Amino acid sequence: MSESIKFQKQVFDKRQYNKIIDTSFTQLGIKTPTEQISETPSVNDFFQMYNELFYDINEKGSTNSHEYLIKQSSEYINFEQDNEEIESLQAEIAQLRIDLLNSQKEVIELQTNSTLDN
Repeated sequence: MSESIKFQKQVFDKRQYNKIIDTSFTQLGIKTPTEQISETPSVNDFFQMYNELFYDINEKGSTNSHEYLIKQSSEYINFEQDNEEIESLQAEIAQLRIDLLNSQKEVIELQTNSTLDN
């Protein structure tokens, strides 16, 4: 009852091997750099996704929130510099309002010949 089994081995030379045998690791889920780049969202894609998710994003939080996006963007564009200028202008406006009020008091005092209390 002995049977003989014949094994056949197919041999390729180096040029044939690369053409016939697929040596890429496609089943491991590894993507080529070109595939990775093509799957990366563009700026337009980002803003479209942002608009779609706008109300799903938390208002406040240290990450993944509107507050986080504002802080990150503010740091990137040096927004604090603009804030300092705005605060300076607001302080100047406040002082000018005080000066105007004092001038109006003086006018009334001169017109009525009386002194108004501060």
